[in-house]
Amino acid sequence: MSRTVAGATVLVTGAAMGMGRLYAERAVFEGARVLVLWDRDGARLASTVAELGSQSRGRTRIHSYVVDVADLGSIAQAAQKVRTEVGNPDVLINNAGIVRGNSFFWEHDNGEDTRATVQVNTLAPMYITREFLPGMIARPYRAARIVNVASAAGMIAKPRMSVYAASKAGLIGWSDSLRLELEQQDHGNVKVTTVCPSYISTGDGARGSLLAPILTPEHVVERVWRAMLAGKPMLLLPWSVGLSKVLRGVLPLRAWDAIAGRVFGVYSSMDRFTGR
Repeated sequence: MSRTVAGATVLVTGAAMGMGRLYAERAVFEGARVLVLWDRDGARLASTVAELGSQSRGRTRIHSYVVDVADLGSIAQAAQKVRTEVGNPDVLINNAGIVRGNSFFWEHDNGEDTRATVQVNTLAPMYITREFLPGMIARPYRAARIVNVASAAGMIAKPRMSVYAASKAGLIGWSDSLRLELEQQDHGNVKVTTVCPSYISTGDGARGSLLAPILTPEHVVERVWRAMLAGKPMLLLPWSVGLSKVLRGVLPLRAWDAIAGRVFGVYSSMDRFTGR
C-alpha cells in the first residue's frame, strides 16, 4: 500500500467516538475514496458522520451503519449492505471493543460481562474479517490491510482483568495465525497488523506502571496508522511491552510475579479502574 489511504475504501468499527473516530478522521484527511463507519450508538454515529462530512467537503463518500458487533446476525446483514452499496473494503480496522475490569473473575456476570466481552473483543473481529477477507483475496492486484486492535493485557496477565485479558489473548492468537495463513498461501496483497498497546488515557481510572505507561489516543492512532500502511505484522506499544513479554518468558514465574507486582506495579494497575 502507498503512504496514504488515498483512493481506498476504509471500514472502521466502533467509529462513533474515541479512537475509532480518530481513525476515521485520519482516513478523511488522507483522502480515502469511501469511508464506512460502524457503531451501535446511532446518535453519536450520526453526529460523527456530520462532522466528518464537513471536514471531507465531498472528497470522501461516508457511509454509516448502526451495527451491534456482539450480534453475528447484525454483522452479516451490515456486511451484505456494505458489499452491495459500497463494495469490499480495502482497509478493515477492527477497533470496537469493551472493557470489563476491576472485578475478580468470580464476580463477573456470565452474560453481561464474560459472554459480551468475548463476543465483542474476540469473536466480532473474526466474524467481520470473514465477511470481507474473501473479497480482499480475490483482488491480488490491490493492496489490502486488516488491523486488529488487541491489548498488552492479552500478553501479560493482570489481576482484575481476567475476562478482558482472555478475550484479547484469543484475538492475538487468531490475528497472528491469520497473518501466517495468508503468507503461506501467497495472498501477499493482504497484510494483517495486530496491535497490542498498554493503557490508553480514556478516563477510566486505569493506572499506568513503569512497564505499561498511559498512552494518549492520538499517539496510538498515529503509530497504528503507520504500521498498517507498512504492513507491519505486530505493533507493541510502548517498547516496554515487548520487554515485559521477554521477561515473562525467561524468568521463573514467581520471580516475574515479584518484579511485575512489587517493582513495576503491573499487578495493581487496575485497582482504581471505573470504566466508562
